[in-house]
Amino acid sequence: MIRIPAGEVGLRDDRTRREWSVRLSSFLLGSFPVTYELYCAATGKSPPSADAARQPVVHISWNEAVCFCNLLSHKTGLQEYYEFRNDGEDIRCNLDADGYRLPSEAEWQYACKAGVAGYRYGDLERIAWYQGNSSGHIHGVGEKEPNAWGLYDMLGNVWEWCWDVYDPEVYGPYRIFRGGSWAEEARGCGASCRRRSHPSFGIDDLGFRLARSSPQSLG
Repeated sequence: MIRIPAGEVGLRDDRTRREWSVRLSSFLLGSFPVTYELYCAATGKSPPSADAARQPVVHISWNEAVCFCNLLSHKTGLQEYYEFRNDGEDIRCNLDADGYRLPSEAEWQYACKAGVAGYRYGDLERIAWYQGNSSGHIHGVGEKEPNAWGLYDMLGNVWEWCWDVYDPEVYGPYRIFRGGSWAEEARGCGASCRRRSHPSFGIDDLGFRLARSSPQSLG
């Protein structure tokens, strides 16, 4: 995992157009989206094909992603970050835990930009698999150039679930995903592009990336 330095990021609400800043402590973020290799090793499931090991795992709902975070934490001797109550209907965060978790929307955008002010951290053809160059399918992780902090596939290849609820007043429990995908048009592959869906939703261009709170930021 890559240690992301502390800093500040600006966010914008799509519906209300409200803008605000979030101050972030240092945290850890996976260099790549979670691959079938890692997911299947932890869960005991089989990848869809022999060639899929280095591809991002897809068809994973937000609910499944947070459960995987706890599973991997347990298997690696870390304290589980999520607490499930009321038969899983109520999910709370243990902010003192050192286990795996989903990044917040602010963390994701901040890490994606890696100090760059623009919509993308580089030329789209060189950093991302998207509709214009993917030949209509997913690709292995790390085949495009990383951003300045060593993070690969932050844009394109697969959308990535974040922790946050999108807009509870309008969409209820819908959660945010970021980054664009192999099937997305160029305009959708940018650091500030926001999408949402129900936490039970899964599709062939949506995965997730692991985060952890930095030891210095834990209580």
